[in-house]
Formats: sequence, C-alpha cells, structure tokens
Amino acid sequence: MSRLWEKGLPLDERVLRYTAGEDHLLDARLLAYDVRGSIAHAEMLAEQGLLEQDDSVAISAALRELHTEFEAGEWTIQLEDEDVHTALESRLIDKIGAAGGRVHLGRSRNDQVLTAMRLYLRDATGAVSDSVQGLLKAIETLTSKEGEIPLPGTTHMQHAMPSTVALWAGGFAEAFQDAQSGLAAAQRRTNKNPLGSAAGYGTPGLNINRDTTTQKLDFAETQTPVTAVQLSRGKAESTLLFELSLLMQDLGRLASDLLLFYTQEYRYITLAPEVTTGSSIMPQKRNPDVLELVRGAAGTVQACMQECMLITAKLPSGFQRDLQRLKPPVFRAIDLTIESVDIMAYLLSAVHFLPDNIVMEDDLYATGAAYKLVQTEGIPFREAYRRIADNNE
Repeated sequence: MSRLWEKGLPLDERVLRYTAGEDHLLDARLLAYDVRGSIAHAEMLAEQGLLEQDDSVAISAALRELHTEFEAGEWTIQLEDEDVHTALESRLIDKIGAAGGRVHLGRSRNDQVLTAMRLYLRDATGAVSDSVQGLLKAIETLTSKEGEIPLPGTTHMQHAMPSTVALWAGGFAEAFQDAQSGLAAAQRRTNKNPLGSAAGYGTPGLNINRDTTTQKLDFAETQTPVTAVQLSRGKAESTLLFELSLLMQDLGRLASDLLLFYTQEYRYITLAPEVTTGSSIMPQKRNPDVLELVRGAAGTVQACMQECMLITAKLPSGFQRDLQRLKPPVFRAIDLTIESVDIMAYLLSAVHFLPDNIVMEDDLYATGAAYKLVQTEGIPFREAYRRIADNNE
C-alpha cells in the first residue's frame, strides 16, 4: 500500500514498523474523534468557498459510513495504514473518489491528530469523573450503613485518638470530590482548538476560518498563534495525568488502609469472597489481591505522567516526531485509572466492619481528657497535657 504522503520512494519495512509503532492499534479509540474533526473541517472549507458543497456533503456522509463500518468490525486500521488519519482518508477516497482527497486542504496530520486527541481527552476526563462519582456513592453507602462504628485514629501507625468509620471514610470522600474538581480544571488546556494550525505555521494564502471549527467542535477557544499549538503538545496530557496521579495516590492510600484492616492482626473488616483470591499452596488463604494491585497502580499512573513530561522536555519548537510517543502512556493511565476506581467501588460495596474486633483503648481519649481539664479548671493546655501524660505513665 502506498501511503498518501509518499513521493514514490520505497520505505523499508523495518522503518515502517518502527515509525508507525503502536499507532495502528492505539488509534482505534481516536477514530470517532477524527471523523468528527474531519467533518467539521470539511464543512468549514465549504463555508469558506474552498470546497464544493456537494463534495462536503459527500465527504461527511462517507466518513459517517466508515465510522459505522469500523464499529461493526468491517475494517480495521492496519500497519500499512500507519495511523487512523491515513486509514480514513484512503478509504474515503476509495468510497467517493477524488472528492475524498479534498478534505486535507488546510490541515496537516499534526493538527489533525491533536484535534482528535483533545476531543478524546475531553470525553475521557468525563469518563474518569463518572467513575469517581460511582466510588463516592459506594463510600456514601458504606458510611450510611456502618458510619457510627468506632475506630481508633492513628498517627505514626500508633493508636492516637478516637474516630469512626464515618470520619475515616469522610476524609477519602473529600479527597475524591477534590479529584473531580481537579479533573474539571484539567480541561482548560484540553479545550483549545488546534485545527487549522496545520504543521505549526498555519495556512498562508488560504482563507480558512478556525473559529468556525472551534464552534462546530465545542472548543472553548481557538488556540493562537498557530506556533503555540505544537509548543502546547503534552501539556494537556500531562495536566490530566497529574490529576490522575493525585487521584490514584488517594485510591492507593484507601487500599493501604483496607489492607491493614483486613490483616489477622487488625481483623476490622471482612471482604466478600468474590473479591478475594485463593493461594496456590495454602488452602486456608483468601488474598486481597485487588487492593494490592490498586495500590501498585498508583505508581504506574505516576510513571505515565513522568513519561509524558520527559518526552516533551527540551524539544525545540515546531513539530517533532517524538510527540507520537505520548499516546501509549496517556491511554494506559486513563484506562488503568478508570479500571482501578471502578473495581474499588465494587469492592467497597461488600466491605463490612466488625465492631467486636475493634478495641477502643482508654488512652485514645487522653487528648479529650486534657481538653476537659482546660475547660473545667481554666489551666493552660500544656499543664493539662502534662497532668494527663503523668497519669498515663
């Protein structure tokens, strides 16, 4: 297969495999967004008199058909296609002829892929937020059923002050609410329209209207100047992955607490049999593998963020092929976060605390006793502190 931008020179198969990388596999999730961006672009070209209206209609209809056929499994993106953009355009030309070759006027693969990525990131951020909402509901349900059960609050891994299931769970609920706010804030960089910036220097002499595609694609603004677009690549991705890293850190800490609560030494909780696994050698064991894998996933997502930031670090301005390598860590982090949040919500729905195993020792109330002395005797807190400390020696 001859790729659309080749100039008649052969491309070594090894070079194709290396330069295409995983794009022909990864780009399946971008196809719907590339179709949407291409339709908006074609409609804009027609409105600007740069494309016949009949051709614009034919292009849009054919792209929608290709999307439907792709979803039905009638065709796939192949290595020879290299990426979703060439796969669509070549099949578009096969379907409607020369008119299909007019859709690329006024854009490059550089702004085309970034448009599809930003549309995808916008939806993916919403999907993560929806999963977090499900987790919050699971926490709320647990709190409503078992929130009054007392728990020892700990500092330095030692019993410290009295707490409850509600107070413990409420801290995580606030953390995940904060994560939703962070995800919403991450949309600022995602919501800028790069389409029409082409290879980074616009379309000199071509009267396109970038604001038209901004409106058609529901972007908040048109990214200007055109030279800013390539400089911004990796920023929206890294911003989102930073928020995912914070979310996963809190999820990992929740997993760590539950792992402690599940040990024989604590025995604060039970886990449903269907969320634990057996041992290959010890018949009595039921292992909390899900919680351990969630805890480990926090490190994976943070590594994805670091990978994105390192790829773009110290690149010169303009497009560089290094940027292609942003896709794998971005997709991996998004998928792993959604899977982890969803499985934690499911696991929490079957967690039960065992109040008979939870010992609330007298020393947990030492700080409260000191506060009482301050209020009843009017002494300074430090004096009350020393009195209670002396009594507990």
